[in-house]
Amino acid sequence: MINEDHFVEEPQGEYNKEKDFTSLICWQNARIMKLFFYKKILPKLPYHEKDNLIIQIKKASVSSTANIAEGYGRFHYQEGIQFYRIARASIYELKDHILTCVDVGYINDDLLNIGMNLIEKSKITLNGYIKYVKRRKDDDKKKAK
Repeated sequence: MINEDHFVEEPQGEYNKEKDFTSLICWQNARIMKLFFYKKILPKLPYHEKDNLIIQIKKASVSSTANIAEGYGRFHYQEGIQFYRIARASIYELKDHILTCVDVGYINDDLLNIGMNLIEKSKITLNGYIKYVKRRKDDDKKKAK
């Protein structure tokens, strides 16, 4: 429910601890993508990348899920959307990083293809969620008039 100041109000009724950001398909897909980078890509990178590519991949992959979680916890729709957009930017950043990994010979085309598929799936579901939240924002704004 939204009030005239465009604040999302707490739902009425019993609290459902099972329904939070972890129930979002976009977060679940970003988590799978993050784990792929941690378990399959980072171990392939040489030690001399620890202060460069490794840290960049860690930050972008964690940012993808963390910003979805933070956006979900925000009180205003628009504020949440901004965090989802930051998460989307981190997903794009991971796409660049995985391309760099293949370009410099750290990973093979098989890992690239798996990673690109996970990135696309994460991007598509997050874009869908952003559209959904924008529609909710617009619908609630119309109801408040």
